[in-house]
Amino acid sequence: MTKPLKFIAACRLPTEWGVFTLHGFEETGGQEHVALTMGDIADGTPVPARIHSECLTGDALFSQKCDCGPQLQAAMQAVQQAGRGVIVYLRQEGRGIGLINKIRAYRLQDQGLDTVEANVALGLPVDARDFTPAKHIFEHLGVKEVKLLTNNPEKVQVLADAGIRVVERVPLQVGENIENERYLSTKAAKLGHWF
Repeated sequence: MTKPLKFIAACRLPTEWGVFTLHGFEETGGQEHVALTMGDIADGTPVPARIHSECLTGDALFSQKCDCGPQLQAAMQAVQQAGRGVIVYLRQEGRGIGLINKIRAYRLQDQGLDTVEANVALGLPVDARDFTPAKHIFEHLGVKEVKLLTNNPEKVQVLADAGIRVVERVPLQVGENIENERYLSTKAAKLGHWF
């Protein structure tokens, strides 16, 4: 069950893709999440949006084992081009297993397991993420309809179940390279991602 989410503060955030507003939220228990917004997102019309799960290795360390960093950058660029949008950044590293377990899973992937097999071998869930905090963030921001930037059908369903209308799914097919070919094919074959 999702813990209550509380808005804490917002500030200006200049980036390579323009000036965003950074909104901070905290769950009961201390887990923190943020949203990046640009332009008028609460005017009742569908807004470009992404729900992005934290990926330190991809977002900050530029790992080529995944496509997370390029997806985040593409989402920020899409918001800039539209002049409006929201990116919800959920702090749930490694599909919710945490950074150290992600490193353990990466080690098993180096030994030949795929991303799903590695989590299972470690006795961890294949995907432990909870996308419902995004619902509370969208509600706080006044977003009711989105053009969702995603390849993940679960995100579409979570928002639909939460009463947020996904009027369009916009694929984010970026960041493919020789290092993540198997990772991407596993996401498609075993996790149902659209590519």
